[in-house]
Amino acid sequence: MLDGIPILTFITFIPLVAALVLMITARLSKPDSRAQIERNAPMVALWTSLFVLVLALLLTFSFDRTTADFQFVEEANWISDGIKYRMGVDGISVLFILLTAFLTPLCILGSWRNIKKRMLDYMVAFLILETLMIGVFCALDLVLFYLFFEAVLVPMFIIIGVWGGKNRIYASYKFFLYTLLGSVLMLAAMLWIYYYSGTQLGAPTTNIEVLINDLKIPGGPQIWLWLAFFASFAVKMPMWPVHTWLPDAHVEAPTAGSVILAGILLKLGGYGLLRFSITMFPEASVTLAPLVFWMSVIAIIYTSLVAYRQLDMKKLIAYSSVAHMGFVTMGIFAMNVQGVQGAIFQMLSHGVISGALFFCVGVIYDRMHTREIAFYGGLAKKMPIFAAIFLLFTMANVGLPGTSGFVGEILTMIGAYQVNPWIAFGAAFGMILSAVYALHLFRETVFGDVQNEKLNDIADMNARELWVLVPLVIMTLVLGVYPSLITDITAVSVDNLISNFNAANSAVAGG
Repeated sequence: MLDGIPILTFITFIPLVAALVLMITARLSKPDSRAQIERNAPMVALWTSLFVLVLALLLTFSFDRTTADFQFVEEANWISDGIKYRMGVDGISVLFILLTAFLTPLCILGSWRNIKKRMLDYMVAFLILETLMIGVFCALDLVLFYLFFEAVLVPMFIIIGVWGGKNRIYASYKFFLYTLLGSVLMLAAMLWIYYYSGTQLGAPTTNIEVLINDLKIPGGPQIWLWLAFFASFAVKMPMWPVHTWLPDAHVEAPTAGSVILAGILLKLGGYGLLRFSITMFPEASVTLAPLVFWMSVIAIIYTSLVAYRQLDMKKLIAYSSVAHMGFVTMGIFAMNVQGVQGAIFQMLSHGVISGALFFCVGVIYDRMHTREIAFYGGLAKKMPIFAAIFLLFTMANVGLPGTSGFVGEILTMIGAYQVNPWIAFGAAFGMILSAVYALHLFRETVFGDVQNEKLNDIADMNARELWVLVPLVIMTLVLGVYPSLITDITAVSVDNLISNFNAANSAVAGG
């Protein structure tokens, strides 16, 4: 159905084109016309993102689930014969494109009435951000991947720094510097791979598919290359102990910025681990897997304990995200089908649930302009619809069976148990702690008596807020009772990834 159509280029760059049109028309317009363009910017951004969502759905429905090969591949000459513009998707990346396209219009709709200054610039930043995020998941060239991967920092830096809270400058610079520092090491490793491929394959290349399938890197360099890539992906996720930028960024970011940060940007690190670490450096992955396991368990337990002591709702949910990403890294480096499937499912599920939780915090913050847990109490009496929706996402975040949060966590623990039962037990203990802090937050804000007389006049959710949260409710429940919607698409690609990983390590052991 999509033969001959550069669908990935369309999905990736349509938001960028819309952003450029908004900027150029506003720049060339008279002051009165510019004001009108600024008022229309949210509508333009919303319809653009919805069109991208339609294309992403068409891409997903047209995807062939029976093959592990990259599909819808597009290639064009770019910098040199070895560095080309190359795009494609497999069963792992196609769903992250769909998640990005799903969350972006919800973020734009959620920001409609809440951004009070420079609305046009805000919408332009989000459209550019959508292009860059989708580009990361489509790129099949190392240089192209790196450009998208790093450029994502710029619009998010601006969103936090311009529309964030009172400490937004500190948080935005901390976010930028942490993530940029890790990526410099990855760039150095990519340069080494480019030149090494020339000696091994006859000509240097940055074609990811060729590098994964044909390039054999010796064990010694593999360790250093693995560490260089891991430094970038670990900060991006973020993993303990390089996680400290995330709570500050979440607290200061506007609501939609927090949603995209938790829902998509954290997944770039997990996607990178799947695409590069265990495929290009299988021997190093086996050697260093115990390190990742213990870092993951420490992240799950430690950040859960820290989350319980938080006074700010956003900061609590931010530490919760670090804990949930610990399940992802644990599942990936279990390096079996259950673990990797669980890690992918956990990332997709967390994108929906964490995004919904930040939207829920935004609902009451827009009314009361505070996120202090102690300020609230008794919201069930004043906002029963909000309380019911908040309860659902709180239970999903805990991992209640029947919600999508349960599936990813149980699969990653099954995968980890097959490798190291103690790691699985540590993760299970972390699940108990997650119930402690999540239910503590819900009890303190929703149950009990009204703590502040200002809450007597608080209004329940309006239609726009329901339009944002109801799709997330549906996705959380549907994926919880029918996880095959995800696992059927990823199954062949995951099986191929695991079989190639095992074959590479068997060849090393036999050689």
